[in-house]
This record gives sequence, C-alpha cells and structure tokens, in this order.
Amino acid sequence: MSHDSGTLSNMASVVHISFVLLVFELGVSSFPVGQTPDESPSCGYESCHVIKPGMLNVHLVPHTHDDVGWLKTVDQYFYGDRNNIQHAGVQYILDSVVDQLLKNPDRRFIYVETAFFYRWWKQQSDDMQATVKGLVAAGRLEFVNGGWCMSDEATTHYSAVIDQMTMGLRFLNDTFGHCGRPRVAWHIDPFGHAREHASIFAQMGYDGFFFGRLDYQDRNRRMASREQEMVWRASESLTPPTADLFTGILPNGYNPPEGFCWDQSCDDPPIRDDPDLEDYNVEDVVTRFLVIANEQATVYKTNNIIMTMGSDFQYENANLWYKNLDKLIRYVNQKQSNGSRVNVLYSTPSCYLQELHRANLTWTLKRDDFFPYADAAHDLWTGYFTSRPALKRYERISNGYLQTCNHMEVLGGPTSRKGVFGVGDSYTMKKAMAVAQHHDAVSGTEKQHVANDYARRLADGWARCQVLVSNTLAALSGSVAPRVYCEHLNVSVCPLTESSSQFSVNVYNPLARPVSWWLRIPVNGTAYTVTDADGKTVDSQVVRVSQATVAVRRGRGYAVSELSFQVRAPPMGYSTYSVSLLQMGPPDSPRPGVPKDITNKFLRVTFDPETGLLSSLHNLETKQTVRLSQNFYWYNASDGNNKDSKQMSGAYIFRPNSSTPFIISKTAKIETVQNSVVQEVRQWFSPWVSQVVRLYADSKVLELEWTVGPIPVGDDLGKEVITRLDTSINSSGVFYTDSNGREVLQRRKDYRPTWNLKQTEPVAGNYYPINSRAYIKDEKDQLTVVTDRSQGGGSIQDGSLEIMLHRRLLYDDVRGVGEPLNEISDLYPEGLVVRGRLLLSLSPPAVAADTHRPLAQEVVLQPLITFTDGKLPPNTRLEFSGLQAALPPAVHLLTVSQWDQDSVLLRLEHQFEAKESKEHSCPVTVNLQKLFTTLNVLGVAEMNLSANQWKDEMTRLDWKAESAEKPLPKTKGDPSVWEVTLKPMEIRTFLLRCLTALVCHTFIHEMLSGLWLKQSIYATC
Repeated sequence: MSHDSGTLSNMASVVHISFVLLVFELGVSSFPVGQTPDESPSCGYESCHVIKPGMLNVHLVPHTHDDVGWLKTVDQYFYGDRNNIQHAGVQYILDSVVDQLLKNPDRRFIYVETAFFYRWWKQQSDDMQATVKGLVAAGRLEFVNGGWCMSDEATTHYSAVIDQMTMGLRFLNDTFGHCGRPRVAWHIDPFGHAREHASIFAQMGYDGFFFGRLDYQDRNRRMASREQEMVWRASESLTPPTADLFTGILPNGYNPPEGFCWDQSCDDPPIRDDPDLEDYNVEDVVTRFLVIANEQATVYKTNNIIMTMGSDFQYENANLWYKNLDKLIRYVNQKQSNGSRVNVLYSTPSCYLQELHRANLTWTLKRDDFFPYADAAHDLWTGYFTSRPALKRYERISNGYLQTCNHMEVLGGPTSRKGVFGVGDSYTMKKAMAVAQHHDAVSGTEKQHVANDYARRLADGWARCQVLVSNTLAALSGSVAPRVYCEHLNVSVCPLTESSSQFSVNVYNPLARPVSWWLRIPVNGTAYTVTDADGKTVDSQVVRVSQATVAVRRGRGYAVSELSFQVRAPPMGYSTYSVSLLQMGPPDSPRPGVPKDITNKFLRVTFDPETGLLSSLHNLETKQTVRLSQNFYWYNASDGNNKDSKQMSGAYIFRPNSSTPFIISKTAKIETVQNSVVQEVRQWFSPWVSQVVRLYADSKVLELEWTVGPIPVGDDLGKEVITRLDTSINSSGVFYTDSNGREVLQRRKDYRPTWNLKQTEPVAGNYYPINSRAYIKDEKDQLTVVTDRSQGGGSIQDGSLEIMLHRRLLYDDVRGVGEPLNEISDLYPEGLVVRGRLLLSLSPPAVAADTHRPLAQEVVLQPLITFTDGKLPPNTRLEFSGLQAALPPAVHLLTVSQWDQDSVLLRLEHQFEAKESKEHSCPVTVNLQKLFTTLNVLGVAEMNLSANQWKDEMTRLDWKAESAEKPLPKTKGDPSVWEVTLKPMEIRTFLLRCLTALVCHTFIHEMLSGLWLKQSIYATC
C-alpha cells in the first residue's frame, strides 16, 4: 500500500493527536526496548536489609570473580573442563548459588560477568528461569557491572568498551527489566584504572564504582587519611556531575578478610558451634572478626564498611559459604546484647553505596587516573601495556571491522543477513569482541592456549561478518561477483591480486567524513593502470617488495612487487577502483645508500648520512623544524636476581635490570624508493629489527613501519624492545597520553598528582598506557605519535618519547599466569614476529589536535578493502554513501548498529575536548532526519550511553565533593527532536525508528498501540 506525501502528513497529524490522548488518558509509560514496568519493585535499593544506626554496620557481600578466560578458555571455565590447570566451573557456581539463595531469604549474592550468565540462562528450564527472575525481583540475586565481561582499563579502546557494556546490559534489561539493571560498576581485578572508564560508567547511569587494586603507596596514604572513598571527576570537558562518579576502594582487593574464607578452595576452619564438641571455636571466630572489623573502620569515613566474601571462581559449593556466613552473622550480632557495637548483615555493593550516600558527607575529589599500578616497591604492572602486541593489534582492527559490519547490517537490512552469499551475522563478532575486552584478554596476561582461543573467536567473527558484508555490497552495487578479503596485506599477501591481470578494489569508509587512504597491493607486474569510480586515471606506482616483508610472510605469498595508489571514499560509503595489468616483470630495485631527505609539499625528513638514522623533521606549512633521532633498543628483563628485589619481568610486570637500554645498532643499512606516489627509506638494524620510513605524496604525517622479531633469547636474556624518539623539544619532564582513546592526561616524570611518590623503578615507574596517541611539546612545537594498537611508553628523558613494541621473556612474574611470555607459533617457531606502524605529526601545540584527533580515528576505523576478479558488470554501482552529507570535523559517528527489526542504535560523539582546538572545540548541531540516505528516520528516542534507560528518566545519586566548583543545574534537551547539539567530549545515544513509506502503516499502528514512541519524542512519519 502506498501513499502520497500529503496523505502521509495528514495521517501523521491524526496519529499525533491520538497518541497524545492515549498518553494523557491512560498514563502510558515507555521503557527501553525489552524492558517492562515492575508493579512494585522490591529490588535495588528497596531490597536492602535495614542497618542499625549508631553501630558499625558490616556489609558482607557474597560474590564470585569469574574471569572470561585466563588460565583456561571461556568454554573450559564455564563447563569446568581442564581442572588440572585450575579448578573452576561457572555453571556449577550458578547452580549452587541459586539453590542456596532459595533456602534463606536473608541471603544475597551478586553476579558480574554477563557472558557466563547468558550461557547458563539459555540452558535453564522455564521453571528455573521463573525462579531466578523471582530472586532478581526480590533483590536477593543482584547484577553489578553487568557488561559482557569486566574489561581491562589500560589496553582497551573506549568504543569497544561501550559496545561490550551495551551488549551485557541489554541482555539483563531484556531478561529482567528494571530489576536487572546494575546500579554499581565493579572492577575488582583490573590492574590500574582509567579515567575514561569512570566517565563511561557515569554516563551509563551508575551511582558508584568499586575496585580492588591501586598502587600500594597510594593505598597507604589514603588509608592514613581515610580517603579510600572519593568522587572521581572523570572529564575536564563534560559539565559536572555528568562524568562524576563516586568511587570506593575495597579493603582486601576482592578477597575475604584473612581467616574467613569458607570455599572448597580455602583452608580456613569452619565455624564449629556445638559447645559439646572439643573443637568449639565460636568465641575465637567472633573475637577475630570484631578485631578485623574495628580495624577496618579506622581507615574508612562512615559507620558502614564492606567485606567481599568470595574470590576467583568460588561458590561452586555455595553451601559451604552460606552455612558459615549464616553462623557468623548470628553469633557476631548476639554480642550486641553484651555491648558490642558491631552489626553484620548480608548486603550488596549497591546497598553499601546507599548507606554511604545517606551519610551525607563531603568526599575528596579525584581528577587524574590510577596508573601505573604497583603492588610493591619494584613490582610495576606496566608490562601488560604491551604484552602480546600481535593480539592487541588483531583486537584493534577487529573493533574497526565490527563497526563496518554493523554499518553493513543497517544499510543492507534483512538482505545482509541472508543474501546471495549465504547467511551472515554480526552477533558472532560482537560476542568475540566483547570477550576480547576482558582484563586477561587484550591485556595479554593469559596463557598462550587462551590467547589462541581469543584469536580464534575473532576469526570466526570475521568469517560471519564477511558473508554479511558481501551480501550488502552485492545489494548496494548490483554486482554479485564474489568478494575476496585479503587479511594479510600488511605483509603483501593477496592471492587474487598476485595472479590476476584485471581486478577491482572496493574501499568502504566507516567514518562520517571522506577519507583518503594509501593502498599497497601485492602484485607481480611492472606497470598497471588504475581508474576511479568516475573512470579517471589515478596515479599509481609499482615498487619491489622489501626483503623484510619477504622474510616475514614465510612463503604465504609470492608477490615481488607492491602497487601503490591513493583511494578516496565518501562518508559511510564505498568507492570502487579498477586495476588492469599493463606490463609483466619485476620493477627496478631500490637504490642503496642514505638519501639526504625525503620530501613532499607538507613535510621534509632528513637523515644522517653516517648512520642512516632520522635526523630532523620539518613542517613546511608552519616552517617548524625539530631535531629528531629515532632508534631501537632493548631492556634486559629481570630474571629475579637483582639486589633490591627478586621480582622478575613477566606478562604483567615490566622490570628491567638496568635503567639504560641496550642499543640494537648505532647504524642502519639503507635502501631507498622514491617515486610520485611514495618515498621509502628502508632501514635494517639487525636480522630481527627493520623499519620503513615512509612518506606518501600529499600526506601530513610520517609513517614508521616497524618489524620486530623473532627476538633472540639464545643468550638466556629476556628482552623488552622499544623504539625511542629523541628530539630538540623542551618537554621539561612532561608528556601526554590518551585515556582509552579519548581525553588526554598530562604525565610528569617521577610524579603522581595525589601523593608524594617514592620512585623505585625509574623506567617502569614512568610507563603509562598509550591507547592511540602520545605527545611531547613546548611552547613552539608538538610531536605527536599515533599508535596502531595499545602500547606502553614514557618520556624517560626530556625531549624524548619511548614506546615498547614487543616483549619476549623467559620467566613468569608470579602473578598467576604460570608461564613466561615467550610467544611462538607454527609459522614462527623460533619466536613471534610483529609488525606495526607509528604515525608522526609535527604541529604547533594550538592546532595539533586538529590533526591527531581525526588521524587516531582513521587508524582505529580503517577502510575495509575487498577485491573482485575480472571486469565488473556494466551497471555496477561504483560509488555509494550512506550519509546525505559529511558530518562536521568535530563529530564522530561512533555507533550505527541494528537494534531490532525496525530500530537502529546511533551514537554521535564530539571528538574534541574543551579548549583543545580553536576551530573545533565548540558545540556542533546535527539534524538526525537529514543524516542518512537509505534510512527514513521516523522516530527518535534519546538513551543513556549504554542504551538501557531513557535519557530523561536516568537519575543518579548526587554526591558532595571537596571542590569550590558547584554542579551546574541540568538543562533541558534540544527544543527540536531532530536538531541534536553536541558539546565537547559529549556522546549522545539515540534509538531511531527507521522504516520506509511502504511499511509506514505498521509504524502508525504501533504508535496507536503505545508500543514504541514516547510523547516527548514524537515525530511525524
């Protein structure tokens, strides 16, 4: 059935009136998709046990910490397989806990990792599911955190963190409604804490955040001053209290007090309460507990304290815990009749948080982050910032590919999931990426077989997404020619392009602005012609594949050359390039010897003629020049024989046995390639370290493509390999790093903002996470380095930046993983080879962000390249954009993902900080109706960041902080539904109702039924 536009408009007016009347007369409420109203909720804060005023109330929190992979794979942990490695079976934990909760209504339990709970839930009967829903509705089983996993905070990108949190929280929302929504973020195990994570949690509506690990010096100071609970102001750009989050540090990490562990994995004696038996111990247990409780109270501010009763994979036999906890509560509270002022109760983190809020105190304010983390003087957990660099890169490019997959699912609709190339899905990749965010996954702190499993899951996700992408591209282009995905282009491997004399290249750009991208495609010809979507010839050049690339690809390809040319793709769209062979044969060999410089119209890069190393970098636009020397070094990893400590370097801990690294070579062997497209200076420092210094035509950044490995260990020395950039910039001991890819924090050598640091490790103690970029600057110059994965780095010397690239170690650092970080594979049995890129930008500090912000997004969201063999059919659509126009430079299209059949989840992000850019650090307005080319947006509802609450219904607890700043009053939303204004660092999340006119009648019917739209966000069809 079709309608003309006038009829639609008139019908919409009638619908609008009817819908308003329905809301007014019936009091219709709206809930996020999958959430249902709860008649009389007894969960959450309302379910908390009553405390006793005037007493010390001890909140016992029964919990289990279930790693989503670590020593065993996710599957092995769930099923309880391979208990010879670690005794752990999550399915039995949940079985046992539910059984025990039903036996005593006073008991409580919290659960965290939705990845495991989701698996367990699917296996339960209808009766058991109904039983569990009753426990959740009564507040006896409470979810905290609620993400798919408990993510790492040092090595994750904010977009992937938001995705995995959204995935877990949506399942809880859909399954349990209001009572399934966590009120508390719970990161008890990650190894340091990022400010951006706190900002994300605040914007997701959490009332508080608890964690277990912080630097031992920081903890000691906070205990002495009773500042273990605070308000964390997690953004310098967002208006308080938008990113303010109450944050508490747990007293025992996440373990029970010493002597009070009653799991089957524990050795502590049970409570023996039969006075007729010889080993009766109630008095001893109660006395010890009262001492611990009163001592703990001296380092916290209120008459409420929390104790975590559980640990890793505990409660497999929950009866052991609960039987003893029941007794502990009974016997300790009996002492009140004799004057004891201690009251013990079953509780949850949210119930504890509620009592802290009721105390109505003023809390200290935290503005920086909790990196780096040390648990002893020489034990800095800064090695994992770089551990398993190949996995870190695979996770990062998989994140970008997932966003492209999500786009394609929206653009292709049902055809994307079931089309000419078969059945595809995005869900497999979403789950794999969510699992990869776990704090023992992308962090690199797992056993080798578990790392292999994470990679396998990502590969499975890629395969399913490739079918989906192929289906959508076929529908959009009109061509059903098979799509070929070449996943090893970084080492010049692509069987199709190596053998074909004619092929096409499809370049999909997931960014909301046009991009230019330089391609290097493996070929075996000497000359090719390349034409764009308009049939215009594109300048291209063929260069010989480097010796380093031939060595690293290990026979996986046979291309002798690379075809280089520049491609351009429209916003959220693709462009197609045709490539035809003109001449076979090898190209000219690179020239030996050191060039004086390589230059384009933006940059000039010079080299030392004696050493072959970089010597200076010139910005020709701004007439800036800095001295720049770069080389590769390695730190000798401690083997535990140092005089100050027996601590060894391992997967977690970075501990060089000297502050001075060994230089790999003072000179480099050089060969040079220079043509109209690209200039390359290829450097060899040793048989296991090489680099290409690459400058493309019209590029404002210098590319350093490094290749490291196999790291030799025949000398029985573990090695931590770095590259160091030494400049003439007067950085005065200060450098800057990003937090999870977003806001930037200042770092100062041998300094912590919140306590007087006693520096014991001059190198490792000055390393910080670099998720996407770092820079040094003075009043005149700023050198920014954009990384292609999360890495660790620091500025150990003024004017210097060093970044750790690769690690190979021979000892375990005794933090639980139980094996050295000594990566090998079938392809590289003598040690893993890793290749990556650093992008260098030189700018005046005032405008540097205008370059490095969008550049960092380009590296995360690279174009997706697909190939088709032969000549495309004549009616093929060679270019397409999903957006009506490019978004402004300040706006990033963070999320476009199918939510349900007719709804799309959209996130728009202002990617600049306040005062960061003269041009772009200002509010920007986007019209949602004029955003997409293929989607008819009919309705819009604004959500919180995790899309599990309506934005205007999200309420959080208010906290008073020690600051002269007063929170500004909340402002009303945009007067127009469609005109969305973004302020610096703001992310806004929307659920869009997207239909075509052909199914508009369905939309109207649903509106009249009160099924979807809210009155406040009504929009005409």
